[in-house]
Amino acid sequence: MDKELDAADKLALVEIVKLTQKRGMEGSQGGWKDFLKVYDKQFGNSLSDPSKRSVEALADFVKTFSKEEDIKTFKKVLECHSNRELVAKEPEGESPEQNLVRSTITHPHFSIDYSFPTHEEGWVVTKLRKNPKKQKANEMVAIDCEMVLCEDGTEALVKVCVVDRNLQVKLDELVKPDKPVVDYRTEITGVSANDLEGVSLTLSDVQQSLKRILSRGTILIGHGLNNDLKALKLEHARIIDTAYIFKYADAPIGRKPSLNNVCKFVLGCEVRKPGDPHNCLDDARAAMKIVVAKIERRLDEPIPLVQEDKPSVPGTESAKLFIHKIPVYVTSEDLYRVIPGDHKIEIQQRKSIEWYSALAIFKSLEEADLAFETVSGVSEKDSSGRPQKLVTFKCIADKTCNMYVRKMASDSGVQDSSKKRAARDPEAVANGSKKMKSDHQEDHLREIENLKEQLKLKDQHREDNIKEIENLKKSLSQRDHEISTLHKIIASLTRKQGL
Repeated sequence: MDKELDAADKLALVEIVKLTQKRGMEGSQGGWKDFLKVYDKQFGNSLSDPSKRSVEALADFVKTFSKEEDIKTFKKVLECHSNRELVAKEPEGESPEQNLVRSTITHPHFSIDYSFPTHEEGWVVTKLRKNPKKQKANEMVAIDCEMVLCEDGTEALVKVCVVDRNLQVKLDELVKPDKPVVDYRTEITGVSANDLEGVSLTLSDVQQSLKRILSRGTILIGHGLNNDLKALKLEHARIIDTAYIFKYADAPIGRKPSLNNVCKFVLGCEVRKPGDPHNCLDDARAAMKIVVAKIERRLDEPIPLVQEDKPSVPGTESAKLFIHKIPVYVTSEDLYRVIPGDHKIEIQQRKSIEWYSALAIFKSLEEADLAFETVSGVSEKDSSGRPQKLVTFKCIADKTCNMYVRKMASDSGVQDSSKKRAARDPEAVANGSKKMKSDHQEDHLREIENLKEQLKLKDQHREDNIKEIENLKKSLSQRDHEISTLHKIIASLTRKQGL
């Protein structure tokens, strides 16, 4: 273990030390701060941020741990960092497949989206051999998973599908959740409680199957693959996330295209037609198809920016309310309880492991409007000017939750009538103009106050840095004095011996 620590990079060591702090772990010399008191007699634990300490100090602290369980945890962290570092390197004669792997690993959001708690129980890290041939292997498989909501508010794997480059099925299995389920999300997963009768396959069984499939340096593909890997509790270094390698034109890097939009642009068809049930196998095959198309056709152009989930809403579409940013532990029963009126809840396809969206479908526009006015919440508007409310409530899981309830269109009628009133009443226009100026002035004043606060904080940080520099200067001065004194003593002893 000592050799591995000596060869480890600083980021890996910092992560290990922060992990020990978070979990209250102690080595033979106590915790991190206890260790610093003994290790650094000059500054002690006054500088306890691991990222500001030397690699030697970090490694020496980790070496104080000897329990087998602790060492096993540290090795997992080191292995993950080593694998990613190895994959991120640009070798000579890089294949198109490896280029896409490296594009995924070096994406600006990768370190956030793929920061997994691999040290926790139940997580599996696939081994990446340092054999150059394994690194150049171009074999690929694509995966898609479905998850259900459990009683404790977490998600559990319920279905997994894997296909190879030729779209042949390598794995298509239902999985028995390891915790009690409160919502099967049948509208999304296509799985009900009846489907799981007699199913005995566990998450651990799936992990072992995937380890075999990925054992020869195989590349794993998926759209928003981090969500699937979290559900699988699996860390694999050679991955391609299609949400990273396909980008919108003239859009922030954080805006990732949906699988459906990528397929429309690359393949000329949708994953499925609107209203068709979700199919895990279809998504896995679609992810593989678009990667193969990108490689074979050398696609580099960005995807045209489109408005997703924001269709025009004439007729019956207006008789709906869009519910979004719903926490995953909120059930359909909660939604029926919170949204008033006679309606049907239709769960939309999940795009995040943290929340989902749904539609409340009413019989008429009037009923939808009445429900929106009745539901209790803070009124505001979304980025497109559509009315919505931030609704706070207590769900069945006994948690306080927030979600947004939004109309499908802006209140154009209200806007038109206000414009007509303004046209008839010039004084109202003038008063409105004054009010706008007043509002702008208040906004500017608030902005100035915020800037002042930021400057104060910067000044405080600057003062802290100056104090730290002064302390270092004093320390160096003391050491110079000590060295000078030692030189004088040595010179004196030398003269005496000469006499």
